[in-house]
Amino acid sequence: MTELLESVLRKVAPLPREEKDAIASQIIKTLEDEAAWKETLARAPEKLRRVAEEAPRESRQGETRPLGEIL
Repeated sequence: MTELLESVLRKVAPLPREEKDAIASQIIKTLEDEAAWKETLARAPEKLRRVAEEAPRESRQGETRPLGEIL
């Protein structure tokens, strides 16, 4: 475990159970979101490469869209 994570756990420890559960739920959601993005990006490497190549032009022209809409 890292020092940062240990520090966070020390700060969370005195909180009421409901707050601890809320924080834990947020962490779990973040980890699940990260895993989902990794899976999405792994399934579409060519599409991701094309999006990366087109991004500078789209940015200059104000045509950028969220990555979730493209993939």
